[in-house]
Amino acid sequence: MPAYHSSFNELPDTRTVGNLGILPIKTKFRGPAPLADPNEADIIDETLDLFRANSLFRNFEIKGPADRLLIILILFVSDCLAKIGTARTVPNQIDANKSLNTLAVDNFPIPGDANFPLNAHYATPESRADAEYLRGYLTQTRQELAARLIEKLYADGTGKPSKWWMSFQKRRFMNRSLGTQ
Repeated sequence: MPAYHSSFNELPDTRTVGNLGILPIKTKFRGPAPLADPNEADIIDETLDLFRANSLFRNFEIKGPADRLLIILILFVSDCLAKIGTARTVPNQIDANKSLNTLAVDNFPIPGDANFPLNAHYATPESRADAEYLRGYLTQTRQELAARLIEKLYADGTGKPSKWWMSFQKRRFMNRSLGTQ
């Protein structure tokens, strides 16, 4: 059974930086990301929907620029779950939110950096301005993804993260990690 791919690969006129798709998102965070229609799903929703299924796969055929963004976001979700799972005590929603927001804005490698783990699959941004735009876009998407992940993890109202979601904290999509924890 093949892995699930992004439905946004088919969007016409998608801006790319390097070969990474810059897709619109619904967000409350400031940044350079184009805004998506609030009534439709965006790449963040798709990442959260496909995370658990795709995290079981070791191989992933990249079919377009949206798949490259999906890979980075799925790996970030893995790092978020690992961060919550390795806390000394089970964090409540407020502590988890602080921890993941810090993780989202911490300095991280982007495609083209020497320590980016998937450089073989990503093109380097063409200019310094493109690299800064990509860093800003990825920071904004990571912040939004962390906020929406917290909503899903703590949706049951018990004050503890969902055991069903946390069971995926040791799974590594493509046997990789962004190494941001």
